[in-house]
Amino acid sequence: MPRPKKWRQVCCLPTINRFGPLSGELTDERVIMSVDEYETIRLIDFEGMKQEDCSQKMNIARTTVQGIYDSARKKIADSLINGKILLIEGGEYRLCDGRGGYCGKRGCRRYPFRQNTSEENK
Repeated sequence: MPRPKKWRQVCCLPTINRFGPLSGELTDERVIMSVDEYETIRLIDFEGMKQEDCSQKMNIARTTVQGIYDSARKKIADSLINGKILLIEGGEYRLCDGRGGYCGKRGCRRYPFRQNTSEENK
């Protein structure tokens, strides 16, 4: 019996999910990046997290993060070097529900700033 897949925790979906060449030439060649691959790029390269922190945030093993991250970087390179359209879609993930340990903290885009309301200050 195969081991069940572990869902990857993702903070939120990308606001833009299609990237490509600006030239008038349209290409049918596409690179598909999964949402969990996008999340590893966002957390490690954009947020500056280490792979271990990223693995805790996504609720998966560090070695799994490393594999996802390597795959994502190869897809970005293929898109940039060969002028292919990059689409972000699919994958095995669950969206953050706002109650996780990282929500409202570094690396969470769903609740980036928890502001104190006047009622909380009373």
